[in-house]
Amino acid sequence: MKLRAIIVDDEAPARANLKALLRKQADIELVAECDSGSAALTAIRTMRPDLLFLDIQMPECDGFDVLEMLGGELPPAVVFVTAYDQHALRAFDVGALDYLLKPFSDERFNTALLRARERLPRTQTAPAPARLVLKHAGQVLFLPVADIDWIGAADYYASLHVGAQTHLLRRSIAELAQDLDPATFCRIHRSTIINLAKLQSIEPGEDGEQEAVLTSGARLRVSRSYRKALMERAVR
Repeated sequence: MKLRAIIVDDEAPARANLKALLRKQADIELVAECDSGSAALTAIRTMRPDLLFLDIQMPECDGFDVLEMLGGELPPAVVFVTAYDQHALRAFDVGALDYLLKPFSDERFNTALLRARERLPRTQTAPAPARLVLKHAGQVLFLPVADIDWIGAADYYASLHVGAQTHLLRRSIAELAQDLDPATFCRIHRSTIINLAKLQSIEPGEDGEQEAVLTSGARLRVSRSYRKALMERAVR
């Protein structure tokens, strides 16, 4: 079963951005989008979503008012999405799962989704594949996902690095990232995903940028936009 999500924001561009991000999630279905708190109350009570993305400052009825009026009908996972950081403490006091401060990166958004998936029943989420099927020269190879050290983008392919071997999979790295277990694999650059189980350390490189050092000896650049999320995920 897919997770059912509702977006509540009075700004159309903000709703469009969240919708674009959710389209990349195979296990999430957007069941409603609302441009006001009053509309949100009706949609939430009718649709019973698992996941709610909720703006705070809206005309007439703000995000906190919505939660208060819902009472015991709160969705299991509520993520506040706002441009104002002064409401964070109150948001967590009322039971918010996460607090996304606009503008946020794709990786920060994915971290919020990871937390939501961890809170919601596992039976609802699509299981991550244990093996990937690779076809080459008439052969079919079944590669255990746990054996992958890291994944790199190679035009329209993803290059899977397993020890000294490299395998090509005809899928984009963005598509593959959606299928992999987010508790195990972490994006560290727009063109690089690593297996957190293979992460040995994070060190400064020769150019001063941070690098992820894997047990295989590979040193991979960590983009600044993904650095914070990597540090958060690495210590779990």
